[in-house]
Amino acid sequence: MSTISAVAPSQNRVPLLSAAAIVLGAVIIGVVFGANIGLLMIVGGLLGLVLYHAAFGFTAAWRVFITERRGRGLRAQMVMLAIAVVLFFPALSAGSLFGTSVSGFVAPIGISVVVGAFIFGVGMQLGGGCASGTLFTAGGGNARMLITLLFFIVGSVIGSAHFSWWQSLPAFQPVSLVNVAGAGGGIAISLVLFAAITAFTVIMEKRRHGHLEQAPLVDKPGSQRWLTGPWPLMAGAVALALLNFATLALAGRPWGITSAFALWGAKGFELVGGNVSQWGYWQAPGNAAALEASVWSDITTVMNVGIMLGALAAASLAGRFAPNFRIPFKSLLAAVIGGVMLGYGARLAFGCNIGAYFSGIASGSLHGWIWMVAAFAGNMVGVKLRPFFFSGVEGRQPVAKSC
Repeated sequence: MSTISAVAPSQNRVPLLSAAAIVLGAVIIGVVFGANIGLLMIVGGLLGLVLYHAAFGFTAAWRVFITERRGRGLRAQMVMLAIAVVLFFPALSAGSLFGTSVSGFVAPIGISVVVGAFIFGVGMQLGGGCASGTLFTAGGGNARMLITLLFFIVGSVIGSAHFSWWQSLPAFQPVSLVNVAGAGGGIAISLVLFAAITAFTVIMEKRRHGHLEQAPLVDKPGSQRWLTGPWPLMAGAVALALLNFATLALAGRPWGITSAFALWGAKGFELVGGNVSQWGYWQAPGNAAALEASVWSDITTVMNVGIMLGALAAASLAGRFAPNFRIPFKSLLAAVIGGVMLGYGARLAFGCNIGAYFSGIASGSLHGWIWMVAAFAGNMVGVKLRPFFFSGVEGRQPVAKSC
């Protein structure tokens, strides 16, 4: 019996309803706010599908390398980044893509980035996911990750309140490999770094285990596997790079996630009588405009909703949408603490594993590389803290699959 036919008929309708919601939302948003924003909801839906079916995560991949020296997940990330820089750098150097003006995520390198990325890294291991992992696992029915998401938003608001102070600390000016070395030189430098990291993971894994981990065998016909998952990890890496490039073409900038969390939290805070307009973060022109406008005109919001709906469809297709609200107290506490750390760290560091790491490096920004190092250090601390919150196998394995 196939995975789809084995689930309840009502659950079989969920993928269709999710897809219909994405398409209908894209049409309405496209009519009201512009065709490109509507199309970005579809891109978000595809991102959610890819993230879920490929189980493409950052938190688990880093934890497995830290604890077991297994580097398959890290190597997939390097492939994703390599494809992204090859696609992004020429477009960013030219300043336009298919007639649309484009720019990357290039941010200053300072104390704020280092501290923020480190805090985010600790939060990844306690919260059980990164920014993309939180969205796709919450959308896929993981009840605990809904708690992480809620406090991710809370932490984002607190981070935006403290943002000006952190930005007053010493920092270097933004540096872009595209500007410093040109598109070709920047690509060459980046590929050498990706190859070096890949080689390091291979050496460390073979030293520990004597051989490289093989991808698990999946006993499903090709067509069924692409519909219900799981997908090969490398397929996820390629798809994410291509969809980030599609985001660049449609939005004029790369994929990001966490700015929407700050916006949702700020609007929620104002609904209960708060006022964030005097905070430095919300006085920046783009942020001030977003605060005044409809949340549905915000590109990141539209894509985040699409990701959750896409993951919901994927989880239902796989027959794994089964929310469990029985969460142990310590696990719940870790979700709360981790969520706040994720939100706060992302605001300080100009983004998360997507906006700062993936899209930052794809933009040629050196702050993306600094983010990676600091966040990895935070993950090492977070891994040490996990046994306090999670017992037995759960203390070593992902709380949510590949989040």
